[in-house]
Amino acid sequence: MQQIYTLFSIFYIFSCTFASFFEILQSTRIKTEIEEYMEKTWRWFGKKDIITLSMLRQIGVEGIVTALYDLSPGEIWTLEAILDLKRFIESAGLRWSVVESLSVSEAIKYAGETRDALIENYKISLANLGKAGIKTVCYNFMPVIDWVRTELEHPLEDGSSSIYFDKIRFAYFDCRILKRTGAESDYTDEEMRQVHELDKIITEKEKDSLIDTIIVKTQGFINGNIKEGDQNPVAIFRRLLALYDGIDKEKLSRNLHCFLEQIMPVCDEYGINMCIHPDDPPCQLFGLPRIVTGQDDIRRLLQAVDNPHNGLTFCAGSLSAGLHNDVLLLAEEFASRTHFVHLRSTQVFDNGNFIEASHLGGRGHLIELVRIFEKNNPGLPMRVDHGRLMLDDKDKNYNPGYSFHGRMLALAQMDGVIATVGDEVRRKII
Repeated sequence: MQQIYTLFSIFYIFSCTFASFFEILQSTRIKTEIEEYMEKTWRWFGKKDIITLSMLRQIGVEGIVTALYDLSPGEIWTLEAILDLKRFIESAGLRWSVVESLSVSEAIKYAGETRDALIENYKISLANLGKAGIKTVCYNFMPVIDWVRTELEHPLEDGSSSIYFDKIRFAYFDCRILKRTGAESDYTDEEMRQVHELDKIITEKEKDSLIDTIIVKTQGFINGNIKEGDQNPVAIFRRLLALYDGIDKEKLSRNLHCFLEQIMPVCDEYGINMCIHPDDPPCQLFGLPRIVTGQDDIRRLLQAVDNPHNGLTFCAGSLSAGLHNDVLLLAEEFASRTHFVHLRSTQVFDNGNFIEASHLGGRGHLIELVRIFEKNNPGLPMRVDHGRLMLDDKDKNYNPGYSFHGRMLALAQMDGVIATVGDEVRRKII
């Protein structure tokens, strides 16, 4: 009898121990899963940004997306300058999660005489970022011009405003203001008829606004080629376009592959993920080649330099602006090579116009997009990207697209989506 009691006691103790171990294992698994949900980041424009880090921490931001904005493309980012900004961010209880952007110089894109020297500078800057522990770099390879819109404050019914692209007004700028050689052949007869009609009624103020919006305000604040205050920006823009004479899609792609092949050894050494931003909008503009517009382009790039550190910034806003793109299918295919996510959405109209839509609507399908990434590549840093102008945003002179209240609303919406997906995951685990 005593032996039976002893055996029973041993079995009971073993059972309790095993159960406790199982509970710990389960709770650890749940905790690990929860911690791997998307990191909520915010694009912050450095110490001069009127949106402060303390403001961002209060609204639930976890990581900062920023750069050394005082330096021009091609300049070396010193370890000292990187660490200074990193310490400043960390002193506010946040972390520097993503570099956006360590800009790629134009001469690298069109393979100018200084390309090799500029790539060497880029490699030094990458190594310094790696030494500082910053391992995600978002960049783009769009020649001359970054993202393009024709209107920065398109009014919405609720009194707020959003950013808008009007194809006819863009064509008007291209054909009648820029007067690019051969521009009219890029548009249909019906589009050119509408350009002709617009020419009869457009005011000089509207023309100046188009210039300011398309090649100045949306470009200069991110180390762009043209800045506010530059004299005769149209003439500057024409000279920049001339640098790409003879550069077609094939040549630009080869130049990108060359750049990536040379920097990959540094990325391998320091574990740095390079994530290219899709072209915005994802179509040809000003006769310039665009090489990251959709499925075929992304496949080609990732296969040409088949290194896990050569990856993608999955910008749902840019990709959804092209009717040829199914954003959810793209996410399913490229999730494993995505290192950074921009949660933004667009509404596209039949005439080619598009508007930056609510983060809960439009072609971006952001709710399902979060599910896809959390299933296939959990824990990615994400930022909500652009936001509406609302409340007193209009009077704050924010960089275009980067309002405070508009982005705060979008962050709250996406925070709820991420929490919902997290709850789904927890219930499946339990």
